[in-house]
Amino acid sequence: QVQLVESGGGLVQVGGSLRLSCAASGGTFSTYVMGWFRQAPGKEREFVSRINRSGGGIDYADSVKGRFTISRDNAKNMVYLQMNSLKPEDTAIYYCAASSRFSITTTAADFGSWGQGTQVTVSS
Repeated sequence: QVQLVESGGGLVQVGGSLRLSCAASGGTFSTYVMGWFRQAPGKEREFVSRINRSGGGIDYADSVKGRFTISRDNAKNMVYLQMNSLKPEDTAIYYCAASSRFSITTTAADFGSWGQGTQVTVSS
């Protein structure tokens, strides 16, 4: 089972940028589909983005398309989420997740490994 640790969250003003990182260990990183999810207070966890094993098969939630970019570096066992033009509604805890089974999924239940999350707060 792969272990995941997120970093890079913080407080940013509207329109600002943050880059989240997720470090993976304990598994063969290149065999996992990686995803980012987020959960705002009082709301359910929601899909943000997904990237497949080789770096293709990228998908984004409609709410972040054109503003967020997911990428991965299999040599470094890292996945990233570049977040630009941040809005107050992007405020949430952001989670990195890994799936060893599913390639085309945006469902949290399909991801078997999760990080502890990193807080992103966008102030207006």
